[in-house]
Amino acid sequence: MDRRLVAVRRHGAGSRGYAAHVAQPGARTMRAASYVATGPAAQVLRVGDLACPEPGPGQVRVKVAVSAVNPTDVKARAGATPRPLDGVQVPHMDGAGTVDAVGPGVEDSRLGQRVWLQLAAHTNPWGTAAQWSVVDSDRAVPLPDAASLDLGATLGVPAVTAAHCLFAGGSLAGRDVLVAGGAGAVGRAAVQLAHWAGARVAATVSGPAKADLARAAGADLVVNYRDADAVDRLRAWTDGVARVVEVDLAANLGLDLSVARPGTTIVTYAVDGADPVVPVRRCMTAGVSLAFMLLYTLSAEQRGAAVDLVTAAVDAGALTEPPLHRFDLADVVAAHEAQEAGPLGRVVVDLPE
Repeated sequence: MDRRLVAVRRHGAGSRGYAAHVAQPGARTMRAASYVATGPAAQVLRVGDLACPEPGPGQVRVKVAVSAVNPTDVKARAGATPRPLDGVQVPHMDGAGTVDAVGPGVEDSRLGQRVWLQLAAHTNPWGTAAQWSVVDSDRAVPLPDAASLDLGATLGVPAVTAAHCLFAGGSLAGRDVLVAGGAGAVGRAAVQLAHWAGARVAATVSGPAKADLARAAGADLVVNYRDADAVDRLRAWTDGVARVVEVDLAANLGLDLSVARPGTTIVTYAVDGADPVVPVRRCMTAGVSLAFMLLYTLSAEQRGAAVDLVTAAVDAGALTEPPLHRFDLADVVAAHEAQEAGPLGRVVVDLPE
C-alpha cells in the first residue's frame, strides 16, 4: 500500500486538510511530527512524511536543527487551550536552524542565516517539530554567532515572556525582583535577564535541585517557598520588591504581598488549577498593581521590544543553555510525556539532517 495513503488513514479518514499536506509523487518531502485531533500524545501524535512547505510573501523557510517543547505545546496538543485546529498541525513554537529559502518581499541576505524561532506554531501549521518550518520573517530572529543552536531553540516562549514580564515597566537597575519558580523555563530566563539588567534577584523554588539551578542562573537569594521561614528570609533580604514574575498567582499571592511595597507590580504569565481569590483590601493597602500577560496577545511592538532585549542578552552572554533532555523526532511522544512530567531543564527534539 502507498505509504502516503497509510499516513492519511493513520491520522483518520475524517482528518480534513492532512491529505493536502501529504507529498505527491515526485514532490519534496520532510519528516515531521503532526496531529489532526487533540488528545493524549500517544494517541494523536504521528511521525511521517509531509510535503515540504514553501515560503509565501513575507515568510522564510528554516531548516530546523533543534525543536524545543514548552508547556504551551503539550497543552495545545492535548486540547487544554482553546485554539482552533483546522487540518494538520506540526507542533512546537520554538526551535533553531538556518534559513534556506525566502518568500517574496524578504531580502535574499537572510539566506544562510542562523536563527531562533518564536511562535512558529501560532496560527500556523508549520511548527518546529519538522525538518523544515515556514514562518513570518519576524518570527525567525537572527542568532548571534557565539550562541549555539541549542540555546537558540530554548529562547522563544520562555525568554520573550520573561523579558516582557520584567521590562515592560522600565529599567530594573538597582532594584529588587522576585521570580516565582526560578528553576522553570520562564523563571530561569527571568533570573538571568534581571541579573543582566542590574537588579538584585530573589527566586522561590520547591526543592534543592531547583535551588541549585536558580543559583546557577544568578539568583542572589533562593528560598524554598514551602519552608516555614520563607517570608522571613525574603523580608530580611529586601524592604520591598519592585517587580514579581509570577507563575502561580493563586498559590503565591500571599507571599508576594508580604514582600511588596507601594508601586510593586506582580506580573502573572501562567495559570494552572483554580483562579485565585484576590484579597482586594490587602492589595489596596500594599499599593500593588496586578498585571497579566499572554505571549500570544502582545502587540507587535511589545513582542518586538521583548525580542530585542532577548537578542541583546544572548549577544552579551547573559542567557545560557539550560539542562537539556534530548529526544529524536521518532520519539516525539516520549518528549511530550517528559514535558508533562515536569522536567528539571528543557525538553528538546533533534531533527534529522
